[in-house]
Amino acid sequence: MRRSLLQGRHHWARAHQALAGCVALILTAAAIHPAHAAEPAPVRMAVFDFELDDRSAAGGLIAKDAIDDENLRKATEEARQRLAASGRYAVVDTAALVGQPAGGVQGCNGCEAALAEKLGADQSMSGVFARVSRTEYTLQVVIRDARTGAVLSNSFSGLRMGANYAWPRAVTSLIDNKILQ
Repeated sequence: MRRSLLQGRHHWARAHQALAGCVALILTAAAIHPAHAAEPAPVRMAVFDFELDDRSAAGGLIAKDAIDDENLRKATEEARQRLAASGRYAVVDTAALVGQPAGGVQGCNGCEAALAEKLGADQSMSGVFARVSRTEYTLQVVIRDARTGAVLSNSFSGLRMGANYAWPRAVTSLIDNKILQ
């Protein structure tokens, strides 16, 4: 009986050693191959001020005003905040950029990519609100590779209802539902 008791203890000791070895192996494997790889560095994005292309019938009669400017500023800020909050982008300040086109970037045929590269950004973003009427508009947001100028994303809101006060909401919708998807 003493012999079978010793054999039982020896069996349990070997089982404990095997279990400890398995645990050590699992912990070593987890340390070598973490379950979650390191997150990639955020893409540096130069977000240029959003612009207005007034195609409405009143566009030639009613000039862009301070309220339009304020809502364009809010829309630009909303884009910058949403991109930064996603963690996927680091927003590059474009305010100090020398050499911006006088009429903005909407008519410069992709020059914003080269401007973004001068700022050390990986990508550029430009946004244009096309006013169809005083209460209808569309939004187009173009993202380009700063090095090559290639279009990486060309997102379009479709026709939206609302005056200029609705522009920041359009930015939120477009970024959340198309760009960050």
